[in-house]
Amino acid sequence: MPVLEFEEKTLDDAIAVACEKFKLPREQLEIEIVSKGSSGIFGIVGAKKAKIRVTAKTLSLEAAAERGKEILTEILTHIDLPTVIESEIREDQVCLNIISNGTGLLIGKRGKTLGALQHLVTKILHREVGENVSLIVDTENYRSKREMSLTELAQQLSEKVKKSHRSLTTGPMNAQDRRVVHLALKEDLEVRTKSKGEGNLRRVVIYPVRKGKKPQKAAAPE
Repeated sequence: MPVLEFEEKTLDDAIAVACEKFKLPREQLEIEIVSKGSSGIFGIVGAKKAKIRVTAKTLSLEAAAERGKEILTEILTHIDLPTVIESEIREDQVCLNIISNGTGLLIGKRGKTLGALQHLVTKILHREVGENVSLIVDTENYRSKREMSLTELAQQLSEKVKKSHRSLTTGPMNAQDRRVVHLALKEDLEVRTKSKGEGNLRRVVIYPVRKGKKPQKAAAPE
């Protein structure tokens, strides 16, 4: 978990600011008092601020979203594009949406650049908080559009497999895309899916299921 320092006029003020920053109640924070502060003479001469060091016992999704937004903002300062980042929580998942006039550059070929940004923010966030946070980086609803496109592709390939009774293999896919294909055909009892290959060359193979043979559970993407 990250350790942050806060300085305010009083301890109560410093703790209140820490609670707001971490978006957690006081009882969920580890607080180390560095200095209690002093009012000085007549509240002016020699006055010292109270100082505390704070770490969260657990990280709220709201705090994770705020920190993820800060990390992504810092990364994007190295790209010569005006961007605005919106963050929200959807079904226990942090979603960061990039608003920009250069979405093509941010998405990259088949979403590779967007995927790299998501991987980097997730890794940095995990290193800082010491726990896994489910996080999605998106722009212009690319993720949902990509998912719809892959779902349609999976269904088309499934129909071809059923007619030809021969397996078909997709092109190279990242883990997220493979997962979409697996899930799209999970309930189809006439075909089964399996990931095959190594590294960036992993693909999804769609096999026909022989009549009378119980279909195997779709393999999880790796």
